[in-house]
Amino acid sequence: MIQAKRSLLEGLAAALKQVAPEAPDTFVPAFEAPKQAAHGDLAITAAMQLAKPLKKNPRELGQALVVALQAQPAFAQWVAAIEIAGPGFINLRLKPEAKQAVVADVLAAGDRFGFQPATGKKVLVEFVSANPTGPLHVGHGRQGALGDALCNLFETQGQQVTREFYYNDAGVQIATLATSTQARLKGLKPGDAEWPESAYNGDYIADIAADFLAKKTVKADDREFTASGDVNDLDGIRQFAVAYLRHEQDLDLKAFGVRFDNYYLESSLYTTGRVEAAVQRLKDAGKTFEEGGALWLRSTDYGDDKDRVMRKSDGGYTYFVPDVAYHIAKWERGFEQCVNIQGSDHHGTIARVRAGLQAAGVGIPQGWPDYVLHKMVTVMKNGEEVKISKRAGSYVTLRDLIEWTSKDAVRFFLISRKADTEFVFDVDLALKQNDENPVFYVQYAHARISKVLRDWCADHGGDRAALSAASLALLAAPTELALMAKLAEYPEMLASAAQGLAPHDVAFYLRDLAGAFHSYYAAERFLVDDAALCQARMALLAATAQVLRNGLAVIGVSAPESM
Repeated sequence: MIQAKRSLLEGLAAALKQVAPEAPDTFVPAFEAPKQAAHGDLAITAAMQLAKPLKKNPRELGQALVVALQAQPAFAQWVAAIEIAGPGFINLRLKPEAKQAVVADVLAAGDRFGFQPATGKKVLVEFVSANPTGPLHVGHGRQGALGDALCNLFETQGQQVTREFYYNDAGVQIATLATSTQARLKGLKPGDAEWPESAYNGDYIADIAADFLAKKTVKADDREFTASGDVNDLDGIRQFAVAYLRHEQDLDLKAFGVRFDNYYLESSLYTTGRVEAAVQRLKDAGKTFEEGGALWLRSTDYGDDKDRVMRKSDGGYTYFVPDVAYHIAKWERGFEQCVNIQGSDHHGTIARVRAGLQAAGVGIPQGWPDYVLHKMVTVMKNGEEVKISKRAGSYVTLRDLIEWTSKDAVRFFLISRKADTEFVFDVDLALKQNDENPVFYVQYAHARISKVLRDWCADHGGDRAALSAASLALLAAPTELALMAKLAEYPEMLASAAQGLAPHDVAFYLRDLAGAFHSYYAAERFLVDDAALCQARMALLAATAQVLRNGLAVIGVSAPESM
């Protein structure tokens, strides 16, 4: 169907040139999915879209387009029927061979099915970016699932992707981490009169203190430090605690199947002079002013609702200033597209960061970078909301969620809704082994197929290597045609999800594909006596399993062969 659709699209463009040569250059011929499956396989709305600018009746334009389409060789080859409906809708019903061709396409491409050729486009995705002050919480988990899946999506489109983790290794929060650990080293604990009011209360602080006293060495992906064991060595305590928690974060991310190519420290923006250089650019551009002892950015020149303070009267910079410097660095590193995945509480920073980048005058286009903002996750267990983790002291950790369920369940669930919607993670649902559990539903489809293919090879002398020679014309049952049509949607779904920064579309697609397979499983027998039909059905099953594996890989979930 993929090749058929490509040929049909060329035929549609040619027919439109005949019928509407005066169509605007901006008009792009396209197919749509019919609103009702009974109406056909593809829909064309060009007649209604062009009727107004061309000052023509849409129904008459549609009828003329149908005549032109019928004369196109591609339509004669792949289309069984063309029907016009309503004010000018054109519905196409494809021949079975147009749908059957996808099976051979999938088997030939294997795990590269859906991938596009390399484009050379450099993309940076920044996500998780948790300061090393405590364990990763479920919000970081949602970022990890979204960010990693989005990176995988970009890679399917031939883009060169860098995964980046940005964090502050200095500042007030890190100072609080150091003093909290020092308080534990002095024998204090939460609840004691001398315990600092702003201190972190989780059990992990006691663990850090114990290892510091033991003079242990901790190694993270981006740093290594050996403890002195000196209770009064506050700077050493700070460095050890940061390395310790970075190591813990690395373990969490490894358990979650998330990796990073680069770690970027906020402190480096100051030590390398990037913050001062960015401020100077803005001054030189005439985009700043002094008032009340503070330095302000004229961000209203770029659509912000008010001008923003850059440097406070005490000399310290507000938090969006290093963000501007950081993004200038991203641009200078050659990234054509940058995506920041952050919590919805960062919404207010978008306008001022983009304003700063425009004001800096370094060639960054408007609307750069892109943002994916996610809402937080509510965790339910045994019918009740879970808010506290003993280890963290105040929130549910990502590690808790993985230990209660599984990496696969957490990855699938956290990717299964649009990022900007509230999400309730139901631990009890994630443990169910039935159709109510979406990750089980999809994985079970793959396991079911795997068993049928094993049985075919073991008990019926089947040969997977010979599936490419199967007679696909025998696949004509309604559930077979529906399943093949769903397989053919996979490449376009990937492209659309990458374009729309919508990795949840992959989870939606996988559920639909699994549903199409389960319907097929319920309607037809696979290991039939007719050897040719049996082989054709095995080819369809193998193609379905391949696309399930490919899609699950995009969102970082395994495809088990038995369950």
